[in-house]
Amino acid sequence: MPLDLFKLEKLKISAFKDAARRNAHLEFEAMFNPTSYSRTYSNKLTQQGKELQFSRSDPGELSLTLVLDGTGVHEMGLFVFSQETVEERVERFLTVAYAHNGSIHEANYLIVEWGSLKFSCRLTKVDIKYTVFDRDGKPLRAELAVKFLTDEEAVRLSKSANNTSPDLTHARIVRSGDTLPVLTKEIYGSSARYLDVARFNGLDDFRRLTPGQQLLFPPLDTFEDGASGRG
Repeated sequence: MPLDLFKLEKLKISAFKDAARRNAHLEFEAMFNPTSYSRTYSNKLTQQGKELQFSRSDPGELSLTLVLDGTGVHEMGLFVFSQETVEERVERFLTVAYAHNGSIHEANYLIVEWGSLKFSCRLTKVDIKYTVFDRDGKPLRAELAVKFLTDEEAVRLSKSANNTSPDLTHARIVRSGDTLPVLTKEIYGSSARYLDVARFNGLDDFRRLTPGQQLLFPPLDTFEDGASGRG
């Protein structure tokens, strides 16, 4: 998606301690706006006999590249005045978007804002490439290829559901250390249905959950009679 980076306010990433995103406690502002960003949407389909059946819609992704420059002048002719080094700006980005927040024991909840874009999300990946160095080997330019995963649908479903009722659909965003049997027990009061939940979400391996991944837990009557696992 090409954009006119001269007409937009700087891209901003705000960090929050809760999924409702009340009162940002940290912010990161881009030095230069990206020249483009991409949005990805996908559906999960499963084979049922000769037909493909819809399983779920995966959370949307946002991908973009941020440039951090400490040379004084960007190649586009823009002068840069910053008291922070490139290494310090990279560290600030990681503190806002990647590092575990000690008060919530996980990475921050984020909102990425840029022009008409407002994306509630979590960071899933950042690749940092240093391209220019001074005589002492200190980096003078870095490119951050960043990927975010939205959790808007999970938040919306969680708000609309009674957190203690197994008769409503629940959504959960996987955190580090979560296991499917434990999450299933939290929702239904028993882990017996964890294999049914795995099949419902189209998981190839229920033992390998990815932090930031969204899982849906449908009403119990969605499943056929008989337990799939052991609680």
